[in-house]
Amino acid sequence: MRKLIAFLGVSLDGFHADAAGGLEWQTFGPEFTDFSLAQLDEVDALLFGRTTYDGMIQYWPQQAGTEFDDRIAQRMNSIRKYVVSRTLPAADWNNTTLLRDPDEVAAVDADTVAIFGSSSLVAGLIQRGLLSELRLMVNPIVLGSGARMLDGIDLTHFALLGTRPFEAGNVLLTYRPAAA
Repeated sequence: MRKLIAFLGVSLDGFHADAAGGLEWQTFGPEFTDFSLAQLDEVDALLFGRTTYDGMIQYWPQQAGTEFDDRIAQRMNSIRKYVVSRTLPAADWNNTTLLRDPDEVAAVDADTVAIFGSSSLVAGLIQRGLLSELRLMVNPIVLGSGARMLDGIDLTHFALLGTRPFEAGNVLLTYRPAAA
């Protein structure tokens, strides 16, 4: 694997999911669909942790994914996918390979891999020095509680690569871990 990109949505107060584990608070606008398609077009494979994988398989292969955007749903369903889990019995989503340990990620045979969500997995991959780029979509909302983004990670420095405001009020921040 040449490049590993992580994309996470985050609230202004640093949560990637609300107290119930939900993501409905995230801000989307017309630009987000084009951004999502462009992001999918730049990668060869996707990587998920167990919780995110469970959510994705309940959405994209279903009617809800097609209704959101058929082009994104087609790409999500056809691209190679990997899920890291010690407990998942099988990976049933089309083109998905099950990895039993995060250390197996380094051996993934793809030029560019993206992780959408999976904050705990992202934190572990940062700690292992495998992450090339961190993209944070900062949403204009304070949740007050929830699942903290990158919780448990040790002190890590990042270099800012770019910023992009969206009309809906969110801002994309792109960083490179200092060790990458």
